Amino acid sequence: MPNLPSFRFSRRKLFTRLGLLSGAALLPPALRARLTPTPPATSAPIPLNTLAQAAPLTANNLNPHRVVLVSTTDRAAGVRSALELLQPPSFQGKRVFIKPNYNTGDPAPAATDPAVLEALVQVIQGDGASQITVGDRSGMAETRSAMQQMRVFDLAERYGFTPIVFDELGQDDWQYFSGEGTSWSRGFAIARPVLEADAIINACCLKTHRFGGHFTLSLKNTVGMVARRVPGDSHDYMRELHRSNNQRLMIAEVNKAYRPTLNIIDGVEAFVGGGPEQGERVQSGVMFASSDRVAIDAVGIAILRMLGTTSEVSNGSIWSQAQIRRAADLGLGAINAEQIELVTADSSSAQMAEELKPFLS
Repeated sequence: MPNLPSFRFSRRKLFTRLGLLSGAALLPPALRARLTPTPPATSAPIPLNTLAQAAPLTANNLNPHRVVLVSTTDRAAGVRSALELLQPPSFQGKRVFIKPNYNTGDPAPAATDPAVLEALVQVIQGDGASQITVGDRSGMAETRSAMQQMRVFDLAERYGFTPIVFDELGQDDWQYFSGEGTSWSRGFAIARPVLEADAIINACCLKTHRFGGHFTLSLKNTVGMVARRVPGDSHDYMRELHRSNNQRLMIAEVNKAYRPTLNIIDGVEAFVGGGPEQGERVQSGVMFASSDRVAIDAVGIAILRMLGTTSEVSNGSIWSQAQIRRAADLGLGAINAEQIELVTADSSSAQMAEELKPFLS
């Protein structure tokens, strides 16, 4: 009888040979749970319910829910005017992290315009920041390529800030947050460079979102801080998010993990339909800023409604929108329109604010 080759495999090798470890969805749930790697032990999950409520920051005893509006078509001038009006806490001696929107490298409002990033860096450096870091994770593009398209590395070389591609981070560069009390089945992980900063700036766009988010403003911009996958952890967090019926709640929930010093939305142009990478473009001519994510997103929705937008964004009260309602319930900002103060410094901006108020409430 001829000698036959040995076919002794470990269980892991057997499942790998059968293609089941990479196609875990084909396995029964109980077996899939046993084979799915747990988050690396080096990053113990933080329960979100142990975090203090992320109340908006304020300076000089100003209303923490104030939103400044600047009517402008000049992005750089709009950034400077908005920050001057808002009067955020000083960046003197602070390590500042800027989170732009580089879902793709398409022109604004698909992505953060280079003029917005450059103006922010100039203002923050002028205020004496000790360090500036800019980072993101794309959703529909290769992140490094998107950042190259938007001139991030060129600007980093010119101004001396540090660019970070989140997809290229290692296992220890992510902090897990548990999913208890959220719609995330296994929690989520946020890039540590964000969490380790002394001040965080959300640089956002004004646009709708056709894939379930409904709109992409400051709350949704936070999703780019969340890992798609962490090295050593095979779970696809973005697949879970985008396949969930609770996607808009999940978007709000990741915002509990940190508190921004500043949120600024470039509404010089907007997508009132489609999005996030391309859509129905309009000239909206506004830059607005706030320390309160809920307040600024409510104002952003009001602007989209004033311009004429999708039924998902237009229907019902702004305060019943799932992202807004969940964020307000988590204590992340304003809970109604009455708390929001619209601040302007010129007649054109003041007129826009008056036109907005009926849409906001």
